[in-house]
Amino acid sequence: MSTNFSSDAAALDALAGRYREIQSEIGKIIIGQDEVVKSVLISIFSNGHCLLVGVPGLAKTLLVQTIGQVLDLSFSRIQFTPDLMPSDITGSEVLDDQRNFRFIKGPLFANIVLADEINRTPPKTQSALLEAMQERQVTVAGQRYMLPAPFFVLATQNPIEQEGTYPLPEAQLDRFMFNVWLDYPAFADELEVVKQTTTDVKKTVAQKINAEEILYFQQLVRRMPIADNVLEYAVKLANKTRPGGQFATKETNQYLSWGAGPRASQYLTIGAKCHAALQNKYSPDIEDVKAVALPILRHRVVANYKAEAEGVKVDDIIRGLL
Repeated sequence: MSTNFSSDAAALDALAGRYREIQSEIGKIIIGQDEVVKSVLISIFSNGHCLLVGVPGLAKTLLVQTIGQVLDLSFSRIQFTPDLMPSDITGSEVLDDQRNFRFIKGPLFANIVLADEINRTPPKTQSALLEAMQERQVTVAGQRYMLPAPFFVLATQNPIEQEGTYPLPEAQLDRFMFNVWLDYPAFADELEVVKQTTTDVKKTVAQKINAEEILYFQQLVRRMPIADNVLEYAVKLANKTRPGGQFATKETNQYLSWGAGPRASQYLTIGAKCHAALQNKYSPDIEDVKAVALPILRHRVVANYKAEAEGVKVDDIIRGLL
């Protein structure tokens, strides 16, 4: 594993190759969720966080754990519950034998943090996670502690059971680069899953990339050139979701009460760059923006009562804008 490349083009080729290796390694454990795996890896190489939404039993937790194993990074899992306190995730100060306060790090101090069922914890704890996601640091007793780099929050959420849940605040949802919906597997994939998981054969995965390489590739993705027309398309797309705005469409004004902010434009641009890099391209085009648009925009756009009454889904509105 090395970050010494003769040029950025050679480094981009190496990134695309490494991505295929990681994908095939994850494919040993996770069957048929190729688009989901791709989205999670794009968010990692773009230095963003990812929210996985799906019904129980779709291997959301297993997917994140497997990615943690394939990437040579420290990994921790936090099971979010209604009684979880901020200090349970950030860490706390304890009195040692010499009567001095000493900070004991919490599970947030890892490269990959799996926030399992993130909507099951009260806003107080969610806000502690918000600082970690945005500032890559935690504050305990007035002291700031930096989190390790790279740092990703991969969170899971169950969309069905809403008893005892606390909907994520819009500000926190906006911190997630992607909101990825997991669907039921295709019949052939489910058959393969059952075949693999009902025998006594244990499958293992090999580590394919380390922290130093990930940090290097994150900078590489940001250095990629992007044409003005592609950049304009990305920014205009975010603008189209804003009711009453300069580029708002009839559907936007009719069915949306709130649109995506500037962070969406930033993520559309960096996401398109990363998507292009993973497809062996040296610069993104409009198709790359379209490829990442849905999971980037769907949690930043709020439908109004008219849309709910007429059964118009946010995803349909975004597809219309594309």
